[in-house]
Amino acid sequence: MRALAKTSAGRGLELVERPEPKTGPGDVKIRVLRAGLCGTDLHLEQWDDWAASTVRPPLVIGHEFFGEVVEIGVDVSTVKVGQKASGEGHIVCGMCRNCRAGRRHVCIRTSSVGVNRDGAFADFVVIPESNVWVHPDNLDPDVGVLFDPLGNAVHTALSFPLAGEDVLVTGAGPIGIMAAAIARHAGARFVVVTDISDYRLCLAKGAGADLVVNVNNQALSDAQLELGMKEGFDIGLEMSGSPIAMQDMLRNLNHGAQVAMLGLPKDPFPIDWSKVITHMITIKGIYGREMYDTWYAMSSMLQTSASLSETVRSVITHRYPAEQWQDAFSTARSGECGKVVLDWS
Repeated sequence: MRALAKTSAGRGLELVERPEPKTGPGDVKIRVLRAGLCGTDLHLEQWDDWAASTVRPPLVIGHEFFGEVVEIGVDVSTVKVGQKASGEGHIVCGMCRNCRAGRRHVCIRTSSVGVNRDGAFADFVVIPESNVWVHPDNLDPDVGVLFDPLGNAVHTALSFPLAGEDVLVTGAGPIGIMAAAIARHAGARFVVVTDISDYRLCLAKGAGADLVVNVNNQALSDAQLELGMKEGFDIGLEMSGSPIAMQDMLRNLNHGAQVAMLGLPKDPFPIDWSKVITHMITIKGIYGREMYDTWYAMSSMLQTSASLSETVRSVITHRYPAEQWQDAFSTARSGECGKVVLDWS
């Protein structure tokens, strides 16, 4: 089979021929039809310090995918050959305290598809039955491939009640854009998105943001005045990993505001803890998706709202055949894009 792999330590990837992965008794083999590029994949291709300390080549990368089930293990009972599916990319131990308490998304022994085990930038990927998310047969593959990053957006956005609230999203990458769409769908009053890329802010506006702010050109406080806001934002969704964005968010929050942080900063940075304390601001870290409440929530929302489904699909701005993976990675690195998808069909 074709596979995009990190064949050795160092920069770069190779499209190679590898044997098909074997299916164990409790496993499911999926023929990959679409695969999405994530920031994690860019880190692995560039072989930065995080990648070098985490990954052991050779490894097939990629964890955002949609495909068709082609083989099941002898112990599999809930998944059938021919079904369309995506996969939860975090393989958990099932036995640590968090797993046994139903908090599998914070398992202390998580193994990640495409990082710690072979992933989905290939013709086939194998994952445990419990990690398979079966889709309706008529689901658009361009929606199915987004379930992993959409899950990040849903987990972050639905961390706090949104109805009637003023919501600030810092970072207009694909996940930030989808989080803005979820906030709009969930009944937020105002949804404001900040970034430094006009291209991505345009995508956010199309996804339902009331106002988009290029913080290189406009102060967030001025945006509040434009909307007639008098007390600051009630909910903050930090998607950028930027220290400057986080500091700007804290300056523009209402007392008692709640913040969910998904964006990963490159380095530690200081924040004004006195403001967090005296303004009674709640800050919650977000990692991945709640297994599997988030999956149920996003499936239900998409099934009941054609407009939300189309908005989510709109974050895909570039599609490439698998053989043009270098162009796909170059586009993703440029920042002048939304979600970039590889076609493996």
